[in-house]
Amino acid sequence: MARGFNKVVLMGNLARDPELRYTVDKRAWVRFTVAVGFSWKNKNGEYQDGTDFIPVTAWGPLADRCGRYLKKGSSVLIEGKIKVRSYEARDGSGKKYATDVAADEVQFVGPKQSAEGEGLGGAPSGAVRPAVGNDADFGKSVREKGFGDGDFPMDFSELGEDEEGESEAEIPF
Repeated sequence: MARGFNKVVLMGNLARDPELRYTVDKRAWVRFTVAVGFSWKNKNGEYQDGTDFIPVTAWGPLADRCGRYLKKGSSVLIEGKIKVRSYEARDGSGKKYATDVAADEVQFVGPKQSAEGEGLGGAPSGAVRPAVGNDADFGKSVREKGFGDGDFPMDFSELGEDEEGESEAEIPF
């Protein structure tokens, strides 16, 4: 049988607060829904907007972090795989199927929220990005945030040019 490839990358906002639960053997799992916006052109050439609501599940320490730090509206980037499961309906109507994304990694994209909903300017450590400032600093340049000229090894705008008019900087991109 041929080997397949199942990889999903989603970026969106939580549609509601995550539901953190524990199995009988005390293993954490969390379920939340990510709202992913998209647009398309209709037959008249006008842009239309839509939103997909995608269920996501995470397990173990990742589930603990998601349950602790994510709230409705949090921006996330999720890497995982599609899972399809089946179960018997409680009303006896037969077999039902559910599809969701099993998260392998969750990156907290926006600023961390406190319990009161105030931005704290970063995200917790672990599988998330490090804190980079606070909400009052958002949108400010590095120098406006209080870093001085001595804090940077080089300002590329201050570099001179050689005799051929080429910049002295070797930028690796």
